[in-house]
Amino acid sequence: MEFTLLWAALTAIGFSWIGTRLWSDRLPDHPTDRLIGAAVGGLVVGRLVAMMLQGINPLVNPLDIIIVRGGVHTGAASIGAIVTYLWADKWRIADLDATAPAAVLGLAGWHAGCLWRGACLGTASGLPWAWAEPGSAVTRHPVELYAAAGLILAAWLVSRLPWRLLTRAGAALALVGLVRLLTEPMRPSLTGGPVGWYLAAVAFGGLAVWLGPRLVGHRITAPT
Repeated sequence: MEFTLLWAALTAIGFSWIGTRLWSDRLPDHPTDRLIGAAVGGLVVGRLVAMMLQGINPLVNPLDIIIVRGGVHTGAASIGAIVTYLWADKWRIADLDATAPAAVLGLAGWHAGCLWRGACLGTASGLPWAWAEPGSAVTRHPVELYAAAGLILAAWLVSRLPWRLLTRAGAALALVGLVRLLTEPMRPSLTGGPVGWYLAAVAFGGLAVWLGPRLVGHRITAPT
């Protein structure tokens, strides 16, 4: 792993740790450790899926799994992270709601880590806060910082929602997808990014918000 990626990862961990301190109500034990484990699980799953889609056999090329810059499948990584968290937490779905704000804040930290990686800039812009790459006269949107700011706001909004099953977790998923959708047009990409997965996050997140309370018909009580 490059040191720039390592610093970005540490920034994400720091942000998630702050989130667990800001919104500590009903959190399971060792919440930051659980979030780190879920992130690692998601990266491994997303990397494996990306390798297979690129025609790389993980069994023949096991060391390629750690080459994160070689590509990580967004949708597979997200699903892998959620499943890893639930598995480690003995499938207590309600804990997703408690951890959701800190998880979203951790994602904001990852995007803010672009400052370490020198990868904040997107498409050209003449706005006053746009800036240029070293040696270039073209100023660009700091799109990763836009995403970080949007995710910080999303984390706060999620923390303000009522305690109903999957309400916070579903809203977190939907808002993360929405932030990525809104910032995607400002990202330099030949393929347009995994927009379908962001739309799916908004749709499934909204479905979870609607369906969760109907599965139980009452507010969640504090985990025992």
